Amino acid sequence: MLEMRPNCECCDKDLPPDSTEAVICTFECTFCTDCARDRLHGVCPNCGGGLVSRPVRPTRLLEKYPASTKRVHNPNCGAAA
Repeated sequence: MLEMRPNCECCDKDLPPDSTEAVICTFECTFCTDCARDRLHGVCPNCGGGLVSRPVRPTRLLEKYPASTKRVHNPNCGAAA
């Protein structure tokens, strides 16, 4: 079951479970499409994996399977090492 994290790890933009602007890697690191494109160039800064669109969880299932409320924020993500 996907956690459906609530924000972009780079810019802290809210990404609710119905957002079509969320992308994830295989470890569910979560980013907005702007950061994924402009800062990360489609590569997760944590694992090096690719980023793909996060599925939208149907509203009718959110009560039974709620999205995560745990925010992860690293304002330096994507910065050159």
